[in-house]
Amino acid sequence: MLSFMRLLLRERIVPLAVLVGIGGVLPVALLLTVGDRMVMFGTSVHFVGVGVTALTAAATSLALTIVGVRRNDGRVVLIGTGFTVMAGLLAIHGLATPGAIIGMNGVLSLTGAATLPAGAAVLALSAIPPLRQPRSMRSLLTLQVFALVSVVGLGVIGMAFPTVVPPVPAPGSHGAVTALIIGVALFAVLLLRALKTYLLTHRIADLAVVIGIAWLTAALPPALLMYYMDLGWWLGHLFELLGIVVVGAAVAVDLFRAAQSRSLVGDLRAADLVAQEEAFLGARVRALTVLLADKDESTEEHTRRVALRAVQVGEELGLAPGRLRALAIGGLLHDIGKLSVPERILKKPGALTDEEFAAIKLHPGRGVKLLRELGGFAPAIHELVHSHHERLDGKGYPRGLSDADLSLDTRILTVCDVYDALVSSRVYRDAWTHGDAIALLHKDTGTAFDQRCVTALERVLAREGGRVLPMPSATPSVRPSAAAAS
Repeated sequence: MLSFMRLLLRERIVPLAVLVGIGGVLPVALLLTVGDRMVMFGTSVHFVGVGVTALTAAATSLALTIVGVRRNDGRVVLIGTGFTVMAGLLAIHGLATPGAIIGMNGVLSLTGAATLPAGAAVLALSAIPPLRQPRSMRSLLTLQVFALVSVVGLGVIGMAFPTVVPPVPAPGSHGAVTALIIGVALFAVLLLRALKTYLLTHRIADLAVVIGIAWLTAALPPALLMYYMDLGWWLGHLFELLGIVVVGAAVAVDLFRAAQSRSLVGDLRAADLVAQEEAFLGARVRALTVLLADKDESTEEHTRRVALRAVQVGEELGLAPGRLRALAIGGLLHDIGKLSVPERILKKPGALTDEEFAAIKLHPGRGVKLLRELGGFAPAIHELVHSHHERLDGKGYPRGLSDADLSLDTRILTVCDVYDALVSSRVYRDAWTHGDAIALLHKDTGTAFDQRCVTALERVLAREGGRVLPMPSATPSVRPSAAAAS
């Protein structure tokens, strides 16, 4: 219990507190408590603090784009373009500070209002899969050049001819409120994608992206609703700069990782957790799967396939990211209790005796006992390991649980476990065909297996094969060692 509480504190409570506190409560509290205070900062503060700093950020963002081009990675190019637009507009906003280089001008308010919505719009384009493909690189480079020319052109024309650019939108005007609504909506898309990624990976850098986007969102109201002499207007600039730096740094760190999270894009799948288990799920999970492979390689390969199928089915059924992560870990470790089963039983080429099958049936309980002794694994994972051989009718093992006691996650794992056991070659039998395995699942739907899980697995397999599922042939007889002991 103590180890679980530490795990809960480290992986759930602390990150959630950091996210809500730093990302949400802090900026909102500052704006509400001191945002309307009148201040009189000199022009040099705005010119240097915003203009020069943002100009440096724009150069860094441009470098990120260049890296994306060299790697032929459309996702990185889009992200680099988005940050270049934001940082470039903010730099012009700072350089256009009245009294620094030029006098009163309209470009100051226009760039201040456009920075965040424009950047968010470009970043939101990363949600469109075709734009992330290598074949779209020319279009993305055209977008980057157009954005740079537009930003630089606006700055040059606006500062050379200050009267050309009207000071719109005025703070609190209909145009400003419209821009605020659009900006918040675009950042909400980015925030949800980044949050989903963090809940899957539990990486600190992915948490930083969520906080950074929250800061950028918090910078919108001051930029569009407040005036130069309001402290909140200055705080908005601070949130904006911090958001650009934090998100940009986290994206850059992710870019050079072997297993990338792609938090702004939000296209990380639960299957990636299984494929890159050590990078996303931690060294302890990997160490246990290595131990299982040393004991019986076929069992370790089975657990990996089951974990992959289970998270695919979980996504098909709409499970939340946190549950998909637990399902990935539970799938990889569901047979870890077989470390205690003698090899002569695991690798026996014939049917098991009653005594041998009784020894096999102990592996769920021994698996969860091992995880409890190691500590640090959530109860949801314990339950998956303990219950993956239970049945809806209560005739499973080791505890004889029934329908009301089995979560959807456990039912998913059970179906995927049995399917993979049947279609895999074992030392005691040949592999079943896909059709025969599906026929067995359908035959026992409602008694052993959940209909939703069987149907979802069929949809996953059909998409993967790109074909209509074949009609099953006559189902072979099932021996206990074929499915029940999978």
